[in-house]
Amino acid sequence: MFQIRNVTLIHKKDLRTILEDFSLVLNKGDRAVMIGEEGNGKSTLMKWIYDPELINDYIEYTGEKMTKGERISYLPQELSEEDKGKEVYVFFSESPFFYDLNPGDLAKMAGNFGVEKEFFYRDQKMGTLSGGERVKAQMMRILMESPTILLLDEPSNDIDIDTLELMEKIINEFDGAVLFISHDEILIEHTANRVIHFEQIRRKTKCRHTVANIPYRQYVDERLHNFEKQEQIALEERREKKIRDEKIRRMEQSVGSRLDNISHADRDAIGRLLKKKMKNVKAMERRFEREDAEMTEMPEQEEAIFFKLGDKSSSIPSGKWVIEYELPELLTADRSRILARDIELKIRGSQKVAIVGTNGCGKTTLLEKIADELLNRQDIRAVYMPQNYEQMLDMVKTPVEYLDRSGDKEERTRIRTYLGALKFTADEMDHPIRELSGGQKAKVLLLGLSLSGANVLILDEPTRNYSPLSGPVIRRMLREFPGAIISVSHDRMFLSEVCDVVCRLTDTGLEKCEITE
Repeated sequence: MFQIRNVTLIHKKDLRTILEDFSLVLNKGDRAVMIGEEGNGKSTLMKWIYDPELINDYIEYTGEKMTKGERISYLPQELSEEDKGKEVYVFFSESPFFYDLNPGDLAKMAGNFGVEKEFFYRDQKMGTLSGGERVKAQMMRILMESPTILLLDEPSNDIDIDTLELMEKIINEFDGAVLFISHDEILIEHTANRVIHFEQIRRKTKCRHTVANIPYRQYVDERLHNFEKQEQIALEERREKKIRDEKIRRMEQSVGSRLDNISHADRDAIGRLLKKKMKNVKAMERRFEREDAEMTEMPEQEEAIFFKLGDKSSSIPSGKWVIEYELPELLTADRSRILARDIELKIRGSQKVAIVGTNGCGKTTLLEKIADELLNRQDIRAVYMPQNYEQMLDMVKTPVEYLDRSGDKEERTRIRTYLGALKFTADEMDHPIRELSGGQKAKVLLLGLSLSGANVLILDEPTRNYSPLSGPVIRRMLREFPGAIISVSHDRMFLSEVCDVVCRLTDTGLEKCEITE
């Protein structure tokens, strides 16, 4: 059995409590998903569970964990810089369990994950693998360890749709307990049987957590129903209170007026009766005040992010060709291998186009080539959001410093207003970007895209780090963007809700396809 007790996490820089007095028991068969807005402490808690040293630099913590007899394996949200510099075969050979597997076992695992059996012995650097290949390598090494507890931080990031389905199978059939974080609502709905919800309410001044032993969709529906019911009861009680308070006010006013106007002759007899009546009214008022303290509270929930991407100036005439792209051969970065031939892509007007395909087939490489062409065009305003945020972000700057282009006080005020709409606190706006969560970094980039005035967005995995609670809002923003979008994505909700056209990259080019959940 795995158990944690009374965990409290406090951010050292701004002394904000991100988790308070949290306890959890995980048993065999549990598939618990942690959800909550970006920056609410999900990844921080997971790191603490695996190794408290991982958060020592920025978090003060209290609490205890009991993991006796358990073997815990951890998939981080991002591969460490040290591991990125290792050759693939070194990465695997550093695990003592690697040598316990025979060639047949390795070939079977490679087949399940959609890689060639020689993958384990590559001399390629881990950091040069595609995002999906890195996740696959980490998951394969983790499963070699035969863990009893799986800690998975965004296991669906960057993996292709076939591997997403494999990930669902791994989680559902794992002979132990799984605690995971994911932005992929479909993966959550297909796997989780417990929901752990972290919230920051009252403008992030109070943290709250909920542990529900039900599937995700049931939790979301029941939570919405309970909030609506609680709100109805609270509003009705407040209406009744308003009527009652007005009645008591009139009674006090009437008795007080009669006392003020009573004649001297009637002061003794009638005055005593009026004073007694006033005393009864006051006693009734105090009783109602005690009852009011037990009134149903108005439901509190974390406010949704609010943001609009683009404006009228971002629209593109429906007849304008955004791109008519032809590429005879798509080569690997080192030009040693042909990934695909005869690629053609045509986009007109405000079309939203997504490119899908297996990990390592060259989607990001193709998107970078498309970006190189469009970013130099003068008749459109294109911007590029890479899969690796560090390509664009200055990690030592604060979000405000990164987004500020003029140094003008009014612009900084406007940026802070926008960041507030994206659920950043005043303190978080002044944190270095390197201290932000993956989802918060993505929001900074997204805001930068909007402030650029672009009418063509080139996006590599644009929804990969948003929580399932932010996901619907982000998808709506992208769907309502008045310009064109060219993207690479494996997010099935994004593909179905945002994209007009989905093309699969194969070795023979781009083919239109349908995506099903």
